[in-house]
Amino acid sequence: MHYLDASLKPFSRANASFAYSGAQSRNRKRFDYTVKSVAHAFDILELFFGNIAELRVSELSRRLGLPKNNIFRLLATLESRNYIEQNEYRSGYRLGYKCLQLGNSMDMQKVLHQQSKPVLELLTKESGETSNIAIQKGDQIFYIDVVEASHPVRVMPRIGIMTPAYCTGAGKVLLAGNLEREQHNFLPHMEFRRHTPNTIIDPHEFENHLQIVAAQGYAIEDEEFDAGLRGVAAPVRSHYGTVVGAVCVSGPVMRFDSTRMRDELVPMVVSAAEEISRRFGYCSQPEL
Repeated sequence: MHYLDASLKPFSRANASFAYSGAQSRNRKRFDYTVKSVAHAFDILELFFGNIAELRVSELSRRLGLPKNNIFRLLATLESRNYIEQNEYRSGYRLGYKCLQLGNSMDMQKVLHQQSKPVLELLTKESGETSNIAIQKGDQIFYIDVVEASHPVRVMPRIGIMTPAYCTGAGKVLLAGNLEREQHNFLPHMEFRRHTPNTIIDPHEFENHLQIVAAQGYAIEDEEFDAGLRGVAAPVRSHYGTVVGAVCVSGPVMRFDSTRMRDELVPMVVSAAEEISRRFGYCSQPEL
């Protein structure tokens, strides 16, 4: 049997009108923050949806209802960032390679999720611990899949959650895998905050730590983000050899002692990461 809350007001057109006007007001406030030039730049890009390969300035101006001078400025900005390019005759514009890179990034995430699932399931079965796969989003990491362990005491799934890269095993693997790029893009601007007594917050110490991670091919998370939680992570590489993800297992300190991590979990996680990398077409060069 269903019960109605007596505190609810009966429906009326006045109530509905008030609710609708309130929603409109909230929408207006949200749209007040939009930047028209950015919106127009996206309008240009979206005109290329479908089978349209190239567009002239006059056509863009007509379709968007904007002066040609505005279109030229928008195109110059997009072209400077390689989202738009001119054809060889300089008579029309087409999408640039950065759009392809963005599309490939979305495809990469989807493929990574698909290819890693059976490997994560096997990793959790063999290790008895929760396994995850994560990707990098700036100076954060984003968990895209998880296979939970059956232990009563286990790690809560982090799927869909963003966490700082500098204090997680997966994050350290991702940063170390692209260390040269990170030294210019993120590390100089990274804000280190102490989450536990074990969190590394000195930039120079952290950079040295990443060099060790890069050299050994895996990372240990030792209660750096959550007290009582440890983990092991290893990099997943694309067929180009770039690090595109990180596989990790994590669990409570009582089950993740140093000996078990070194002798059992590190080989398992590294092997799982290598298997997913192999599915991506990566082939490590044999040592001579």
